Amino acid sequence: MRHIALIFALIGGFILMAPGAHAEPSASSRLPQPSIAFLKAPPANIDAVPGLLDRPDWQPLAEETPNFGYVTDNYWYRMPLESSPGNQVLEISYPQLDYVRFYLLADGEIVQTVVTGDHLPFSERPLYHPSFLIPYTVEPNVEYEILLSVKTSGAHQVPIRLWQQNALFDALTTEDRLHSLYYGILITTIFFNLFIFLALREATYLYYVLSTFSYLFLMATLRGVTFQVFWPDNPWLQNQVMLMVVPFAVLFALLFARSFLRLWEAAPRTDLLLQFLSGVSLLAILGTFVLEFNTSIKSSVALALSAFLVLIIIGPLQWIRRNPQAGFYTIAWGLLIIGTMLTASNKYGLLPTNWLTTYGMQVGSALEAILLTIALAKRLYNEREDRLHAREAELRAMAARRSAELRMMDQALHNPLTGLPNRTCFEMMINDLIARVPDRRYAIAVIHLNNLQSITKTLGHRNTDRLIELAATRYHSVVREIPGILAIEETDQRSVYLASLEPATFGFVVDADQISAAPRAIVIGLEELREPIDYLGMQLPLDPQIGTAIFPDHAQDTNSLIRRAHIAQDSDEARDRGLAYYQPTRDSYSADRLTLVSELRQALQNEELALHLQPKLSLASHTVVGLEALIRWPRRKSPIPADEIVAIAEQTGLIRPLTRWVLEQSLELRARLLDRGWPLSVSVNISPNNLREPDFPDFVQRLMNNHHRHRGAITLEVTETSMMQDPANSLKALNSLHSAGIPVSIDDFGSGYSSLSYIKQLPASEIKIDRSLITDITTQPGDRVIVQTTIDMCHSLGYTVVAEGVEDEETADLLKTMGCDMIQGYWLTPPLPIDEMLVWLSSHTMSAISRKLG
Repeated sequence: MRHIALIFALIGGFILMAPGAHAEPSASSRLPQPSIAFLKAPPANIDAVPGLLDRPDWQPLAEETPNFGYVTDNYWYRMPLESSPGNQVLEISYPQLDYVRFYLLADGEIVQTVVTGDHLPFSERPLYHPSFLIPYTVEPNVEYEILLSVKTSGAHQVPIRLWQQNALFDALTTEDRLHSLYYGILITTIFFNLFIFLALREATYLYYVLSTFSYLFLMATLRGVTFQVFWPDNPWLQNQVMLMVVPFAVLFALLFARSFLRLWEAAPRTDLLLQFLSGVSLLAILGTFVLEFNTSIKSSVALALSAFLVLIIIGPLQWIRRNPQAGFYTIAWGLLIIGTMLTASNKYGLLPTNWLTTYGMQVGSALEAILLTIALAKRLYNEREDRLHAREAELRAMAARRSAELRMMDQALHNPLTGLPNRTCFEMMINDLIARVPDRRYAIAVIHLNNLQSITKTLGHRNTDRLIELAATRYHSVVREIPGILAIEETDQRSVYLASLEPATFGFVVDADQISAAPRAIVIGLEELREPIDYLGMQLPLDPQIGTAIFPDHAQDTNSLIRRAHIAQDSDEARDRGLAYYQPTRDSYSADRLTLVSELRQALQNEELALHLQPKLSLASHTVVGLEALIRWPRRKSPIPADEIVAIAEQTGLIRPLTRWVLEQSLELRARLLDRGWPLSVSVNISPNNLREPDFPDFVQRLMNNHHRHRGAITLEVTETSMMQDPANSLKALNSLHSAGIPVSIDDFGSGYSSLSYIKQLPASEIKIDRSLITDITTQPGDRVIVQTTIDMCHSLGYTVVAEGVEDEETADLLKTMGCDMIQGYWLTPPLPIDEMLVWLSSHTMSAISRKLG
């Protein structure tokens, strides 16, 4: 295994114990230290061992303990034994050696061989102990010599001692007791703080538990205890743990320091530095799996040096800045540092060997653990006192808060103007009613004041508010007398039967069976509700309309019942009679519309839509000069107008793929027209949503570039109303299309509110007058003036004018005399599929049309 002891001794406060250190026994208990000679030579089999002894390059060892640093060479050591008969033990008190081969020679002959090392399973050791203990027997009148072969990939350090067997066991027993005391202190500290963490769930105690455990585990790993106890048959795991325990200890020490000193509050910059070092520690942990050992341990040592230097400095700095926890922290770290320096100085021969210098690291770390535990206990006590004071203040505030909560709850469930239960309370009452008594029928009714908006415009909002209060009082007194009325809210003081759903809407609930048995009461109540309210000397009619939905006939959930009651209230029947019941056949807001969205998406994917074509006739040449592509849904059983298809697509986001499909289909249709000898332009309607698409002009330009023979022959029609929804972006998009050579036409002109200044900026070449202006020009002089003015204005601005909605020959003749350029409408033909349009173009000669036009 690896030598880490001297490295950690230099880290200052990080090491808990140097490997192999134990109390020095008395001189009589140990055998005299033999003189040691060494030889650097490769390992040899047992037959070659005698030849090694005859080599002349054996050198005497200058120091007592062989220590060659980080080398990977194999070294041989030989030492003569004094004639001291009995059972003896060779101790190598450094448990991180990879391979150790022991040979006992008697009168020059090998009489005992032992192979051990931490790269072999623990069970193969002669004696079951973390240090390498090799027993042998010495007979009288025989010359004995010990030969050792040692090879390791870490630090080559071989502290050798010879013992009488009984004396060694006594010394080891004393040492184990001291270590057990140390383990006991740290384990007690760990469990004490772990219990506190489990009780409080505060991270500081968890970090301290992990930090102390890492100290304990590091010491146990260095002494080889973990190898002996946890994974005796897995030397690789012991080696890996030896590498990982260093950055783990650094990581938890950093996390504990951050949390204990609250550095994110006291020193944010220092806290960032510790966060960075914590991240580096994690990388170092991962690096132990991929880096070579020397690189990994050097990285860990560099990290530990940097981290603990920072930790040593921040304690006094925070103490100076009056951080309340920094005093304990600084003293605790100081004790650990002093203990470490005592042990390190002894290892380097600067201090004599005694109990204090031998166990300085253990004593320092134990004192550190005890002191920090006291500090955490004091902190816990202070926090407990603070919590008690805070709890007392909280209890004092609870009554006021409870009172405020009750007021807020009351406000949340009541209308601030009328004091009646609001929509939330109304819905809660219905939900509870349905859940408790689901087998009864209930009528949910809403009252809407249709005339309230007119009154507001006449009398102002303050008077309207007062009027709503009077209406709420009146209506409540009326509905409470209705047979089967159910209370929305009941208290010891009163029962409330009416709810304020909106400023102009009230609601109530009645037993449907009871009210249906008393039709006269319904008529009387309705008449009372419709009576005007006397206010400011005026009789003000509120024009209430009542809509009703029945549970479970019309719906089985609260939201649907209220919604359908609103639908009934807004019906023609409610406007005529003042009261209406929900009728599913007249519900224009049903789920069928949602189904239609899904069907449209499916139809677009399955090519179920089609384009029909309607011709545009030039009044000057009496020839068809263009066609307009109009979307149709031919395969659907119930027809849907094109306007509704477009509206659904705009609401659901389908307009983007729909418009692109229409453009692509229009190109295919025009290709068929060209193939049949009809070089006509094709107009395509686009949505205002398309103008807001940033890539729409680019898409159209790419499409035209891919179909060169249609360039300039596809006209995009944009309604005047759609442009006025977003004039700036519409103008920008139209300019982009115009720059790309795409003709633009303004559709439905005259139906919107665009200004002349805006019209002048449009890069359009064609204006199509809306059909609403064309329909009655033969009978309405005012319409003729408007159309004539529009034609003249558009011509003066350079536009070609198309009249839509031409239904008869008289209208066509009149438009020709007005100077209109083209016409379009059912007088020519309804929109036709491409095949029928080709037949129409071929069979209906333009001469016939020319004769009609004179």
